[in-house]
Order: sequence, then C-alpha cells, then structure tokens
Amino acid sequence: MASRGQVRALTVLRALPTVLRNRIAPAGHDTPQRILIAQLLLLGDTLMLAPLIAKLRARYPAAQIVLTCPPAFLPLFATRPWGVEALGFDLRDAAAPSRLRAHGPFDLAVVPADNRFSWLAAAAGARRIVAFAGDARWRKNLPVTEFRPLPSAPTAFGDFAATLVDGDPPPPYRIGDWPAPAAQTFDHPADPYAVIHLGASSPHKLWPVERWREAMAWLQAQGLSVVLACGRGEDKLMNEVDPTQQCLRYAGTLDLAQYWVLLAGARVLLCPDTGIAHLARLAGTPTVALFGPGSPVLFGAGGFWRHMPYVGLWESDIPCRDQQAVFEKPLTWARQCWRTPAQCGNPKCIRAVSFDAARINIETLLENRRRAQP
Repeated sequence: MASRGQVRALTVLRALPTVLRNRIAPAGHDTPQRILIAQLLLLGDTLMLAPLIAKLRARYPAAQIVLTCPPAFLPLFATRPWGVEALGFDLRDAAAPSRLRAHGPFDLAVVPADNRFSWLAAAAGARRIVAFAGDARWRKNLPVTEFRPLPSAPTAFGDFAATLVDGDPPPPYRIGDWPAPAAQTFDHPADPYAVIHLGASSPHKLWPVERWREAMAWLQAQGLSVVLACGRGEDKLMNEVDPTQQCLRYAGTLDLAQYWVLLAGARVLLCPDTGIAHLARLAGTPTVALFGPGSPVLFGAGGFWRHMPYVGLWESDIPCRDQQAVFEKPLTWARQCWRTPAQCGNPKCIRAVSFDAARINIETLLENRRRAQP
C-alpha cells in the first residue's frame, strides 16, 4: 500500500494535463453525456448527496453518472440508485489514480464539498468542473472551471449540494428510491426491537452514559428489545452502557449492507449525529439523531428527506457553537463547533440534549408508525 501523500501526488500528476487544457480551451455547456461526482467524504456526507444524484438524473436522463467514494461504501451503491455508478478510490492505493483516469474523460464534474476533490475530477479528465466558491486556498481551486455561491439562507447540505446543477429541486425522497442492497445473513434480532447506535466520529458527539441507560430502560418498558451497535474498536461504549450484557450487540461486526437490513426492521433508531442516522433515512427507519457540536439545520433532513420519519435534536443556544464554515468555506449562518477534546473537555452541546426530549420524540415516532400500519 502507498501512503496518502504518494497517492495525492500521483493524482495531481494525472490531473495537471487536464488543468492546463481546460484553461487553454474552456469547455462549453453542451448537454453532458458523462458526469462525475468527485468526492471522498465520510459515510453520512456521501449519503447526503442523494439529492444531487437524483437531480442529475432528472436533468440528464440519458447521461452516465459516476460517483467516487471510499471502497467500503460500494455495497450501498450496488443497486445503482438513480442509475449512478460508484467507483471506489482508496487514498492508500497507488493504482487508484490510473483507474480513475481510465474511467474518463467526463463532460462535467461536480465537486459538492471540499474543493480539493476537484483534483480527482481533473485526474479523470473532466472538461468542466463545477464547485462552490469561498475556499481561500487557491491550490484547491485551481482545477475548478466554474464556481457557484453557497446559500445565503439556512439550507441542508444535501439540498444545497444539488444547487450545483441548474434546474428545479428533485422530488422528495420516497422509500425505495434507493433500493436496499443485498446483504449476507447475520444473527438478526427478533421483532419488535429498537436500535441504539452508540458510536460517533468525535467524543463530543457521545451522549452521557446515564442517558443511554435511561433510553435503554424506557424502550424495554415499551415492550421493545434493545439492540446495541457501534463501530470497530468502540466496544468500551457498550460495556459502559450495558455492563451486564443484557442486550444483543453488534460491535463493528456488520457491514453497511447488513446494517441497512438491521435498521429496516427496527421500530426506531436512537443515535448520535453520525453516518448511521443518514443510512436509516434511506431505509425509512424512524430516527432520533442527537446533535452536539454539529447542526441539524445543516446536516439534518432538509427538503429532500422531509417525508422521512426523522428528528434531529439539539440545544440551539450554545454560545460556543460559533464556528461558521462548511468544508473550509465561510458560511455565516452555520452554527457548529469542531474543537478537539484538547480544546474543549466539557462538551456542553451534547450534554444539553435531555433524555426527556429524546423520549418525547421517540414516542411520537412510534405512535406515528402504529397509526400508519394497516
């Protein structure tokens, strides 16, 4: 395996001829036949690109649409939602830039997040590269041929990513728009059950242990068996929440396709602001997501997911949630905080989300589900 630095350098080398060509002979705006979505985001951010994919398909029904993503996400795209083809790109694989180049060239590339991924688009031979304005690092912007403004009013990331493409917003998501992936069998819980996903990418997103225990006890009192889940290396969280091991556990043992199946059968999901919350929206699982340093305004359901049974809980009046940027671009209405544990040892944001607030919303979601059943 190569280092990330080596793969980035190889990508830039593959991209430079395209960058020079595009500056000498800019592409026109003819109807594109081959479109690339250039990104290597985390799971949740990748899934939030669904509105962009749906809008591209509606606007260019005959086009080939390719999306780059980490290889671990490929099983979720095996069913080709909206006809998109996923192309795995591993930043540790020295052959990845050559494989990307072999899939090109593309008439149009869309860069919905960090502009550094514009180099992926150029490495794939994209003639027209569209991205958001605002990144101050000129090296990241060099391959971009067209800039679009970020929204001036609060808008969910998925919705504003779709504004990189002209035209009306896509229709709201319905269960089945993203077909469920095939999954290998696993030890599936008996119905009825609720899923509590404990892990997250930051310690500041983790709910206090006593709140998880309250939630677990309350769900069990409603006649639901509780399933605990987390990612690899997060077993400690399970042992803290459930020291007597009374719950069925999945400690990083499920792949994403299996996790979809688990969520699809759950009566409700309770989890931090993490990629699993976005996976649950695809499956139609009633979800309460707990936001600490992040923002449900920016990374919640938005317009595209408005029909999904989802609630993003946060305490909005946290003074230290004062960082106004998204993907290294200034965004004046954003209210986030990405301080490290060394910078903040007392994350008031996630601790301000009460169990009672979660319980009330879970009750509502469960009641809505009961009413919807024949």
